[in-house]
Amino acid sequence: MPWKGEKDPYRIWLSEVILQQTRVEQGLAYYEKFIATFPTIQDLARAPEQTVFKCWEGLGYYSRCRNLIATARRIATDYKGKFPSGYDDIRALKGVGPYTAAAIASFAFNLPHAVVDGNVLRVLSRYFGDATPIDTTAGKKKYTALADDLLDKDQPGTYNQAIMDFGAVICKPQNPLCPNCVQREDCQAYRTGRVGELPIKEKVLLKKKRWLYYFMVETPDKKVYIRQRKKGDIWADLFELVGWETDAPVYPEDILRGEFAGHIFGKQSLTVKYISKIYRQELTHQTIQGQFFTIHLQGPLASLKDYLLVDKGKLSEYPFPKFINAWLLDPTPAQSLF
Repeated sequence: MPWKGEKDPYRIWLSEVILQQTRVEQGLAYYEKFIATFPTIQDLARAPEQTVFKCWEGLGYYSRCRNLIATARRIATDYKGKFPSGYDDIRALKGVGPYTAAAIASFAFNLPHAVVDGNVLRVLSRYFGDATPIDTTAGKKKYTALADDLLDKDQPGTYNQAIMDFGAVICKPQNPLCPNCVQREDCQAYRTGRVGELPIKEKVLLKKKRWLYYFMVETPDKKVYIRQRKKGDIWADLFELVGWETDAPVYPEDILRGEFAGHIFGKQSLTVKYISKIYRQELTHQTIQGQFFTIHLQGPLASLKDYLLVDKGKLSEYPFPKFINAWLLDPTPAQSLF
Protein backbone atom coordinates (compact mmCIF):
# COMPACT_ATOMS: atom_id res chain seq x y z
CA MET A 1 0.00 0.00 0.00
CA PRO A 2 1.35 3.48 -0.88
CA TRP A 3 0.91 4.77 2.68
CA LYS A 4 3.10 2.05 4.21
CA GLY A 5 6.29 3.71 5.44
CA GLU A 6 4.85 7.15 4.66
CA LYS A 7 6.22 10.02 6.78
CA ASP A 8 4.10 12.87 5.43
CA PRO A 9 1.46 13.51 8.13
CA TYR A 10 -1.02 14.84 5.54
CA ARG A 11 -0.92 11.60 3.57
CA ILE A 12 -1.03 9.46 6.72
CA TRP A 13 -4.04 11.40 8.00
CA LEU A 14 -5.76 11.14 4.61
CA SER A 15 -5.21 7.37 4.40
CA GLU A 16 -6.45 6.80 7.95
CA VAL A 17 -9.62 8.84 7.42
CA ILE A 18 -10.38 7.06 4.14
CA LEU A 19 -9.79 3.61 5.68
CA GLN A 20 -12.20 4.22 8.56
CA GLN A 21 -15.17 1.92 7.85
CA THR A 22 -13.73 1.16 4.38
CA ARG A 23 -11.97 -1.89 2.96
CA VAL A 24 -8.38 -1.33 1.85
CA GLU A 25 -9.19 -2.54 -1.67
CA GLN A 26 -11.83 0.16 -2.05
CA GLY A 27 -9.96 2.87 -0.16
CA LEU A 28 -6.80 2.60 -2.27
CA ALA A 29 -8.38 4.10 -5.39
CA TYR A 30 -9.88 6.97 -3.37
CA TYR A 31 -6.56 7.67 -1.65
CA GLU A 32 -4.78 7.90 -5.01
CA LYS A 33 -7.54 10.13 -6.42
CA PHE A 34 -7.34 12.49 -3.43
CA ILE A 35 -3.55 12.74 -3.61
CA ALA A 36 -3.72 13.47 -7.34
CA THR A 37 -6.50 16.06 -6.93
CA PHE A 38 -5.28 17.64 -3.69
CA PRO A 39 -1.48 17.10 -3.49
CA THR A 40 -1.14 19.22 -0.35
CA ILE A 41 -3.32 20.08 2.59
CA GLN A 42 -3.47 23.65 1.29
CA ASP A 43 -4.96 22.36 -1.97
CA LEU A 44 -7.62 20.49 0.00
CA ALA A 45 -8.35 23.52 2.19
CA ARG A 46 -8.86 25.79 -0.84
CA ALA A 47 -11.08 23.36 -2.77
CA PRO A 48 -14.85 24.00 -3.04
CA GLU A 49 -16.82 21.65 -0.81
CA GLN A 50 -18.78 20.21 -3.73
CA THR A 51 -15.50 19.24 -5.45
CA VAL A 52 -14.28 17.43 -2.34
CA PHE A 53 -17.59 15.62 -1.87
CA LYS A 54 -17.54 14.57 -5.52
CA CYS A 55 -14.11 12.97 -4.94
CA TRP A 56 -15.48 11.24 -1.83
CA GLU A 57 -18.65 10.08 -3.60
CA GLY A 58 -19.32 6.38 -2.98
CA LEU A 59 -17.15 6.02 0.14
CA GLY A 60 -20.03 6.52 2.57
CA TYR A 61 -19.93 7.87 6.13
CA TYR A 62 -19.87 11.38 4.74
CA SER A 63 -19.24 12.97 8.13
CA ARG A 64 -15.64 11.88 7.52
CA CYS A 65 -15.54 14.09 4.43
CA ARG A 66 -17.01 17.08 6.28
CA ASN A 67 -14.43 16.64 9.04
CA LEU A 68 -11.69 16.30 6.43
CA ILE A 69 -12.61 19.67 4.93
CA ALA A 70 -12.94 21.38 8.33
CA THR A 71 -9.59 20.05 9.56
CA ALA A 72 -7.75 20.96 6.35
CA ARG A 73 -9.05 24.53 6.61
CA ARG A 74 -8.13 24.77 10.27
CA ILE A 75 -4.57 23.57 9.62
CA ALA A 76 -4.25 25.98 6.70
CA THR A 77 -5.42 28.86 8.91
CA ASP A 78 -4.22 28.09 12.45
CA TYR A 79 -1.03 26.20 11.59
CA LYS A 80 -0.20 28.02 8.32
CA GLY A 81 -0.56 24.80 6.34
CA LYS A 82 1.86 22.77 8.47
CA PHE A 83 0.43 19.66 10.15
CA PRO A 84 0.73 19.86 13.99
CA SER A 85 3.42 17.55 15.38
CA GLY A 86 2.24 17.03 18.96
CA TYR A 87 -0.16 14.25 19.92
CA ASP A 88 -2.52 16.53 21.86
CA ASP A 89 -2.69 19.04 19.01
CA ILE A 90 -3.34 16.25 16.51
CA ARG A 91 -6.00 14.73 18.79
CA ALA A 92 -7.76 18.12 19.01
CA LEU A 93 -8.38 18.21 15.25
CA LYS A 94 -11.97 17.60 14.16
CA GLY A 95 -12.68 13.97 13.34
CA VAL A 96 -9.38 12.73 14.76
CA GLY A 97 -9.83 10.12 17.49
CA PRO A 98 -7.22 8.38 19.66
CA TYR A 99 -6.47 5.76 17.01
CA THR A 100 -5.88 8.21 14.15
CA ALA A 101 -3.91 10.58 16.40
CA ALA A 102 -1.65 7.73 17.52
CA ALA A 103 -1.13 6.61 13.94
CA ILE A 104 -0.11 10.09 12.76
CA ALA A 105 2.03 10.76 15.85
CA SER A 106 3.92 7.46 15.65
CA PHE A 107 4.25 7.09 11.86
CA ALA A 108 5.06 10.72 11.00
CA PHE A 109 6.80 11.94 14.15
CA ASN A 110 7.98 8.70 15.85
CA LEU A 111 6.13 9.56 19.06
CA PRO A 112 5.45 6.70 21.55
CA HIS A 113 1.69 6.25 21.18
CA ALA A 114 0.18 2.81 20.58
CA VAL A 115 -2.26 2.40 17.70
CA VAL A 116 -5.24 0.29 18.78
CA ASP A 117 -7.46 -0.79 15.90
CA GLY A 118 -9.55 -3.91 15.33
CA ASN A 119 -6.49 -5.90 14.27
CA VAL A 120 -4.57 -4.97 17.41
CA LEU A 121 -7.53 -5.73 19.68
CA ARG A 122 -7.89 -9.17 18.12
CA VAL A 123 -4.18 -10.00 18.49
CA LEU A 124 -4.07 -8.91 22.12
CA SER A 125 -7.27 -10.73 23.08
CA ARG A 126 -6.10 -13.98 21.53
CA TYR A 127 -2.45 -13.80 22.56
CA PHE A 128 -3.30 -13.19 26.23
CA GLY A 129 -6.47 -15.31 26.18
CA ASP A 130 -8.46 -12.34 27.45
CA ALA A 131 -12.26 -12.62 27.21
CA THR A 132 -12.95 -9.01 28.16
CA PRO A 133 -15.32 -7.72 25.43
CA ILE A 134 -13.46 -5.42 23.09
CA ASP A 135 -16.50 -3.20 22.42
CA THR A 136 -17.05 -2.10 26.03
CA THR A 137 -15.60 0.94 27.79
CA ALA A 138 -13.75 -1.29 30.24
CA GLY A 139 -12.43 -3.45 27.42
CA LYS A 140 -11.18 -0.53 25.33
CA LYS A 141 -9.46 0.96 28.39
CA LYS A 142 -7.84 -2.35 29.31
CA TYR A 143 -6.54 -3.19 25.83
CA THR A 144 -5.30 0.36 25.23
CA ALA A 145 -3.29 0.24 28.45
CA LEU A 146 -1.90 -3.16 27.46
CA ALA A 147 -0.96 -1.89 24.01
CA ASP A 148 0.85 1.08 25.56
CA ASP A 149 2.80 -1.24 27.89
CA LEU A 150 3.90 -3.44 24.98
CA LEU A 151 4.85 -0.57 22.66
CA ASP A 152 8.47 -0.33 21.57
CA LYS A 153 9.18 3.24 22.69
CA ASP A 154 12.26 3.54 20.45
CA GLN A 155 10.48 2.37 17.28
CA PRO A 156 6.78 3.11 17.86
CA GLY A 157 5.92 3.57 14.18
CA THR A 158 7.56 0.30 13.13
CA TYR A 159 6.02 -1.60 16.03
CA ASN A 160 2.53 -0.21 15.41
CA GLN A 161 2.69 -1.10 11.73
CA ALA A 162 3.99 -4.58 12.56
CA ILE A 163 1.24 -5.55 15.01
CA MET A 164 -1.46 -4.10 12.73
CA ASP A 165 -0.11 -6.07 9.76
CA PHE A 166 0.20 -9.19 11.91
CA GLY A 167 -3.51 -8.97 12.73
CA ALA A 168 -4.47 -8.28 9.11
CA VAL A 169 -2.35 -11.03 7.52
CA ILE A 170 -1.81 -13.77 10.14
CA CYS A 171 -4.21 -13.36 13.05
CA LYS A 172 -7.21 -12.79 10.79
CA PRO A 173 -10.82 -12.68 12.04
CA GLN A 174 -11.71 -15.82 10.08
CA ASN A 175 -9.35 -18.70 9.29
CA PRO A 176 -6.26 -17.29 11.01
CA LEU A 177 -2.94 -18.82 9.94
CA CYS A 178 -2.19 -20.45 13.29
CA PRO A 179 -0.14 -23.39 11.85
CA ASN A 180 2.32 -20.89 10.34
CA CYS A 181 2.26 -18.39 13.21
CA VAL A 182 5.58 -17.83 15.01
CA GLN A 183 3.67 -16.75 18.15
CA ARG A 184 1.42 -19.80 18.42
CA GLU A 185 3.34 -21.51 21.25
CA ASP A 186 2.89 -18.43 23.46
CA CYS A 187 -0.65 -17.63 22.30
CA GLN A 188 -3.10 -18.50 25.06
CA ALA A 189 -6.04 -18.77 22.67
CA TYR A 190 -4.12 -21.29 20.54
CA ARG A 191 -2.94 -23.28 23.56
CA THR A 192 -6.46 -23.54 24.98
CA GLY A 193 -8.34 -24.00 21.70
CA ARG A 194 -10.19 -20.67 21.93
CA VAL A 195 -8.98 -18.92 18.79
CA GLY A 196 -12.44 -19.08 17.23
CA GLU A 197 -14.07 -17.63 20.36
CA LEU A 198 -11.86 -14.57 20.78
CA PRO A 199 -12.16 -11.66 20.72
CA ILE A 200 -15.59 -11.26 22.29
CA LYS A 201 -18.08 -8.52 21.48
CA GLU A 202 -20.86 -7.78 23.93
CA LYS A 203 -23.18 -5.59 21.90
CA VAL A 204 -25.63 -6.85 19.30
CA LEU A 205 -26.22 -4.44 16.43
CA LEU A 206 -29.88 -3.83 15.60
CA LYS A 207 -30.41 -2.26 12.19
CA LYS A 208 -33.14 0.17 11.30
CA LYS A 209 -34.94 -0.53 8.00
CA ARG A 210 -35.83 2.37 5.70
CA TRP A 211 -37.55 2.46 2.32
CA LEU A 212 -36.67 5.36 0.02
CA TYR A 213 -38.53 5.99 -3.22
CA TYR A 214 -36.92 8.45 -5.64
CA PHE A 215 -38.30 10.22 -8.71
CA MET A 216 -36.27 11.40 -11.68
CA VAL A 217 -38.68 14.24 -12.50
CA GLU A 218 -37.82 15.52 -15.99
CA THR A 219 -39.21 18.64 -17.66
CA PRO A 220 -39.71 19.01 -21.46
CA ASP A 221 -36.37 20.87 -21.78
CA LYS A 222 -34.44 17.92 -20.24
CA LYS A 223 -34.00 19.41 -16.77
CA VAL A 224 -34.45 17.44 -13.53
CA TYR A 225 -35.03 18.32 -9.91
CA ILE A 226 -32.37 17.69 -7.24
CA ARG A 227 -31.66 19.08 -3.79
CA GLN A 228 -28.91 18.95 -1.19
CA ARG A 229 -29.65 16.79 1.84
CA LYS A 230 -29.56 18.53 5.20
CA LYS A 231 -27.47 17.67 8.23
CA GLY A 232 -28.82 15.35 10.90
CA ASP A 233 -29.33 12.27 8.74
CA ILE A 234 -27.38 9.97 6.44
CA TRP A 235 -25.80 11.47 3.31
CA ALA A 236 -25.79 15.03 4.69
CA ASP A 237 -24.59 17.62 2.12
CA LEU A 238 -24.94 15.18 -0.77
CA PHE A 239 -27.62 15.58 -3.43
CA GLU A 240 -30.78 13.57 -4.00
CA LEU A 241 -33.73 13.37 -6.38
CA VAL A 242 -37.33 14.06 -5.39
CA GLY A 243 -38.00 11.45 -2.73
CA TRP A 244 -40.42 9.87 -0.30
CA GLU A 245 -39.62 7.64 2.68
CA THR A 246 -41.69 4.87 4.28
CA ASP A 247 -41.15 2.33 7.05
CA ALA A 248 -42.27 -0.58 4.88
CA PRO A 249 -42.41 -1.39 1.17
CA VAL A 250 -45.23 0.13 -0.86
CA TYR A 251 -46.53 -0.95 -4.26
CA PRO A 252 -45.40 1.49 -6.99
CA GLU A 253 -48.98 2.04 -8.12
CA ASP A 254 -49.96 3.07 -4.58
CA ILE A 255 -47.10 5.58 -4.44
CA LEU A 256 -48.04 7.15 -7.76
CA ARG A 257 -51.73 7.37 -6.92
CA GLY A 258 -51.37 8.17 -3.24
CA GLU A 259 -50.98 11.24 -1.04
CA PHE A 260 -47.33 11.82 -1.87
CA ALA A 261 -47.80 12.00 -5.64
CA GLY A 262 -50.79 14.27 -5.20
CA HIS A 263 -48.87 16.63 -2.95
CA ILE A 264 -45.91 16.87 -5.33
CA PHE A 265 -47.53 16.70 -8.77
CA GLY A 266 -51.03 17.97 -8.05
CA LYS A 267 -53.23 17.77 -11.12
CA GLN A 268 -50.42 18.29 -13.61
CA SER A 269 -50.27 15.82 -16.45
CA LEU A 270 -47.31 13.49 -16.17
CA THR A 271 -45.99 10.38 -17.81
CA VAL A 272 -44.40 7.59 -15.77
CA LYS A 273 -41.86 6.05 -18.11
CA TYR A 274 -40.05 3.48 -16.00
CA ILE A 275 -39.86 1.90 -12.56
CA SER A 276 -36.58 0.39 -11.43
CA LYS A 277 -35.87 -2.85 -9.69
CA ILE A 278 -35.50 -2.74 -5.90
CA TYR A 279 -32.12 -1.41 -4.80
CA ARG A 280 -30.53 -2.17 -1.45
CA GLN A 281 -27.61 -0.81 0.57
CA GLU A 282 -26.35 -2.00 3.94
CA LEU A 283 -25.07 0.71 6.27
CA THR A 284 -23.64 0.08 9.72
CA HIS A 285 -26.87 0.87 11.56
CA GLN A 286 -29.39 0.94 8.74
CA THR A 287 -30.64 -1.07 5.81
CA ILE A 288 -31.73 1.13 2.90
CA GLN A 289 -34.06 -0.23 0.23
CA GLY A 290 -36.14 1.42 -2.44
CA GLN A 291 -36.97 2.05 -6.09
CA PHE A 292 -36.55 4.75 -8.71
CA PHE A 293 -39.18 6.22 -11.02
CA THR A 294 -38.61 8.10 -14.26
CA ILE A 295 -41.31 10.74 -14.75
CA HIS A 296 -41.81 13.23 -17.59
CA LEU A 297 -43.71 16.46 -16.88
CA GLN A 298 -45.45 18.97 -19.12
CA GLY A 299 -43.91 21.88 -17.22
CA PRO A 300 -42.10 22.95 -14.02
CA LEU A 301 -43.58 22.30 -10.57
CA ALA A 302 -44.25 25.12 -8.10
CA SER A 303 -44.29 22.58 -5.24
CA LEU A 304 -40.54 21.92 -5.63
CA LYS A 305 -39.25 25.39 -4.75
CA ASP A 306 -36.49 24.06 -2.49
CA TYR A 307 -35.08 21.96 -5.34
CA LEU A 308 -32.58 22.92 -8.02
CA LEU A 309 -33.59 22.47 -11.64
CA VAL A 310 -30.45 21.29 -13.47
CA ASP A 311 -29.60 19.88 -16.87
CA LYS A 312 -29.97 16.12 -16.85
CA GLY A 313 -26.65 15.79 -18.67
CA LYS A 314 -24.85 17.59 -15.82
CA LEU A 315 -25.96 15.33 -12.97
CA SER A 316 -22.50 13.77 -12.89
CA GLU A 317 -21.11 17.08 -11.61
CA TYR A 318 -23.03 16.69 -8.34
CA PRO A 319 -22.11 14.30 -5.52
CA PHE A 320 -24.84 11.71 -4.90
CA PRO A 321 -24.89 8.90 -2.31
CA LYS A 322 -23.96 5.42 -3.49
CA PHE A 323 -27.58 4.25 -3.25
CA ILE A 324 -28.72 6.81 -5.85
CA ASN A 325 -25.59 6.53 -7.99
CA ALA A 326 -26.12 2.79 -8.34
CA TRP A 327 -29.25 3.62 -10.36
CA LEU A 328 -27.98 6.79 -12.08
CA LEU A 329 -25.03 4.88 -13.52
CA ASP A 330 -27.22 2.00 -14.71
CA PRO A 331 -30.87 3.11 -14.96
CA THR A 332 -32.15 -0.16 -16.41
CA PRO A 333 -35.92 -0.28 -15.89
CA ALA A 334 -37.53 -3.26 -14.26
CA GLN A 335 -40.82 -2.38 -15.92
CA SER A 336 -42.54 0.33 -17.88
CA LEU A 337 -45.85 1.64 -16.62
CA PHE A 338 -48.93 3.09 -18.27
